[in-house]
Amino acid sequence: MNRTVSRIERPAPEPGFLGEGHTAVPVIRAEQFERNDPFILLMDDRVHLSGDRPAGGPHPHAGFETVTLVLEGKLRTHDRNGAGFLEAGDVQWMTAGRGVIHSETMDRAVDLRILQLWLTLPKKDRWVCPASQDIRGTSVPVRREPGAELKLYSGSSRGLKSPTLNHVPVTLADIRLEPNASVDQDLDHEDNGFVYGLEGSVRIGDRVIRAGEIGWLDRPLRKGIGPLWVTAGESGARVVLYAGRMQHEPIVHYGPFVGDSNEDIVRAYQNYRAGQMGHIHALR
Repeated sequence: MNRTVSRIERPAPEPGFLGEGHTAVPVIRAEQFERNDPFILLMDDRVHLSGDRPAGGPHPHAGFETVTLVLEGKLRTHDRNGAGFLEAGDVQWMTAGRGVIHSETMDRAVDLRILQLWLTLPKKDRWVCPASQDIRGTSVPVRREPGAELKLYSGSSRGLKSPTLNHVPVTLADIRLEPNASVDQDLDHEDNGFVYGLEGSVRIGDRVIRAGEIGWLDRPLRKGIGPLWVTAGESGARVVLYAGRMQHEPIVHYGPFVGDSNEDIVRAYQNYRAGQMGHIHALR
């Protein structure tokens, strides 16, 4: 059974927390987690700064994973050598687990667009040791079909398998299509998923998803594997596909922390204030 689209949403841009020069599109909101499980939130951040106003810096997370895909520009991070960069096409997959501090810094003129996903952890893994994986766009597995390119950051696709390590099984693919070209991706019927349009438009079944829209996939009642067919419109397309295994475990979210209870959130704040969260660069 082919996967289809059950609903399409067009999230509206909002002023970003960095102030002037930062626009954020809340593609997924945390208060809808029960429906969007295992995805907590997804922000499409567009940052255009002149360089005379530093922004960003160290901040904590706990109880979930962040998955940051750089679409345009360069994002400065802090590694063991003092500074590193994520460039367009790179992904940082960070497991916050029991608590970690990481840095995303903009201290010079920057034109940047990133997608940052917050992904739940299985309840049994909520407080694992923090970890981080930098996935370079130049080294990820790539599927090429006539008129189609699929970059596989997580999961598998037609015999390709990403080396990315996951607590929750996740498929993450950046798909580029020439005009009217198609590509398929097998997905487990138990996986919740969506396609986010970046450029042009695609057709999935009888539904059309345009740039700036999110198309949520149906969730068939039967078990097994089914293909998702994505076909570009007349001008071609670029979309990002996310699909992941639902965990069916409620969460509590407040600020930069996720837990299973309010007590978990209180404890995370206490640990952070007590200096018990190390920096992510110490793990590399």
